[in-house]
Amino acid sequence: MALEHEERAIRLKQFDNLNSKEMRALVLEGAKDFKASWLKLSQALYVVHRDKLYEYWGYESFESYVEREAGIKRPIAVKLVKTYAFVEQQEPQCLHANFFEEREPSAMPEFEAVNVLRQAHNNKDLTKDDYLELRKGVMDKGKGAAVVRKELTALIKQRQQVDPDEERQKRHKASVKRFMSAIHAFKRDAEALKLIPAKVVHKAMELFRELETEIEE
Repeated sequence: MALEHEERAIRLKQFDNLNSKEMRALVLEGAKDFKASWLKLSQALYVVHRDKLYEYWGYESFESYVEREAGIKRPIAVKLVKTYAFVEQQEPQCLHANFFEEREPSAMPEFEAVNVLRQAHNNKDLTKDDYLELRKGVMDKGKGAAVVRKELTALIKQRQQVDPDEERQKRHKASVKRFMSAIHAFKRDAEALKLIPAKVVHKAMELFRELETEIEE
């Protein structure tokens, strides 16, 4: 066992040299460029789409341009444009020149993960805290899309676990309350403008008060 450890230490020492360190730095630099490339591409595509530059280049549509000239499938190009628009509105710090330079490759946000975050931002089933937790994982920790998508699905299921009957009853009560508010407003107008005899209004309000009592029980 001791011999194996000694042999391993000798073998590792062979790589403790300038060439090894340069190669490590080269890998890290390449990883950063690779992870940052999606933002540069999406920004360029966003401008092309927004300003319809493809028409100036002889293409009838953005889709035909990206597929014929850029060699990018339409769904991916559209997703890149939407994701960039999201970043520009919600995460503008990503557009600063030093954003990616100051981060380790493992903590840099991936394109697909940011796209999942974009979808989460528009999901009404999530709370603000739910979204902020997902955002932290994507923007600060560089979590992959598969992990973030799994977390998003779990959160949505958790938020949707309510009694259907109870939820339906709440909606019905809310609808009746809105209706009652409209009735009270109509009563005030009817009395002020004398649109309906006071006796009729009085009887109608008695019935509506019974209904109001029922839904509050």
